[in-house]
Amino acid sequence: MFEQIPKAPADPVFGLIDQYNLDSNPDKINLSVGAYKNEKGQTPILRCVKSAEQLLVECESTKNYLPIQGLQPYNELVAELIFGADHPVIKQKRFATAQTPGGTGALRVAGDLLRRTMNVDTVWICNPTWANHGPIYQAAQLNVQRYEYLNEAQTDLDFGRMIASLEGAQAGQAILLHTVCHNPSGFDLDPQQWDQLLNMIKDRKLIPIFDFAYQGFAQGLDDDAQPIRKFCERSDALICQSFSKNFGLYSERVGTVTAVGNTESTAEALLSQIKRVIRTMYSNPPRHGAAIVHTVLANAELRAEWESELGEVRDRINQLREGFVATLDELTPERDFSYISRQRGMFSYSGLTKPQVERLRNEFSIYIVGSGRINIAGVNSANNRQICEAIANVV
Repeated sequence: MFEQIPKAPADPVFGLIDQYNLDSNPDKINLSVGAYKNEKGQTPILRCVKSAEQLLVECESTKNYLPIQGLQPYNELVAELIFGADHPVIKQKRFATAQTPGGTGALRVAGDLLRRTMNVDTVWICNPTWANHGPIYQAAQLNVQRYEYLNEAQTDLDFGRMIASLEGAQAGQAILLHTVCHNPSGFDLDPQQWDQLLNMIKDRKLIPIFDFAYQGFAQGLDDDAQPIRKFCERSDALICQSFSKNFGLYSERVGTVTAVGNTESTAEALLSQIKRVIRTMYSNPPRHGAAIVHTVLANAELRAEWESELGEVRDRINQLREGFVATLDELTPERDFSYISRQRGMFSYSGLTKPQVERLRNEFSIYIVGSGRINIAGVNSANNRQICEAIANVV
């Protein structure tokens, strides 16, 4: 009976990896998947993570199931990382945090929570956005609507266009927000734009879902959390956290979903419903990755080392972006690529068209996503000029 099942289309990002792996060109370059790479082109394990794992080997005493909501000490420290220990949400115990399999798991739990317990039927996601956002919420049986984010040339944020495209959003609907390091464009809102947007969300009684996959990658752990901290002082929200990027724990799938209510009793009710969703989805989460994060956050020496390493990663990405733009300016003086220098985080909307992206792949074995999104962290001193020369050829 399975003969009737059609073949599914390849994932727009991971499908490129398959093509890259089959490419026999020894000079091929992969700038598609959103994983940090060091100067050697490797995705490293942080020193603090190695130290934490050694401590776990020595001290871990069981492999028993975790509770449905996961490792509770981890959940509590993650909430403090998001809000700060003195934030009203923490002091008043208005939050419910549950461990999830990565940020993807957090986004799906949030969607199911809204659909099952609040009968939310629509979520607004930005155009463009991470390729998996739409399918996640369609799978949660939510109607997906789009709001604009960039100008028509896709070379800058267009805030007026963004606000205008949200005119159709109605009370009780959800809106997904990239907190920092927008994926795929790299363009972020400034503080004044955040104030205006969050006030509109309050006025229209929308339910925000903050996708917080890159805390620490833009300006720093506290600065990057400011939109969430400010909004949640008096308002409800959902926050989906990931430690794939800022801890380098890609394969461990470590994340959390946090729901913020207006009282402690509301938070307790939210946790009970989150647990109900999780129980029917994956029952309970894996221990190891969360134990690493907890060990680092709970140990002053390891936490200091983590923040130092994270700062090194952030600074290196910024330097790579500057060098990339400088080389493009040298090789393509007739074209302005300065907008790339205003972007933040690992990703860049390059402004390249789909035919140009195809030429990069077919003629130069340089693999980027069809939208023109480049993983800046895949650039290094050895390949920067090769990439820029290829771009100069196709433009």
